[in-house]
Amino acid sequence: MPRTRPPYPEEFRKKMVELVRAGRSPYELAKQFEPTAVTIRNWVKQADLDEGRRDDGLTTHERNEITRLKREVKRLRLEREILAKAAAWFARETDSIPDERSSS
Repeated sequence: MPRTRPPYPEEFRKKMVELVRAGRSPYELAKQFEPTAVTIRNWVKQADLDEGRRDDGLTTHERNEITRLKREVKRLRLEREILAKAAAWFARETDSIPDERSSS
């Protein structure tokens, strides 16, 4: 599903996290600004994970690393599939060509 709006700037997200930590509620901030209270709570949770304040999820760095590794695995599987098909093709081709050394 495509995004309906561009992502919020990093500085805006950081400011929302600071305001929540200063005592404002996500619901109150959601009324004043555009993001939903759930979105703001998610930003606070992610900031807490990244800063080591909690350990019940993945840090942004860990999420990025998992995403990178998934892309790499996908690419490697595709390469392996291509190589297997090429090897099978070459095996069929070499079986159909007579060996010149045996006919001499």
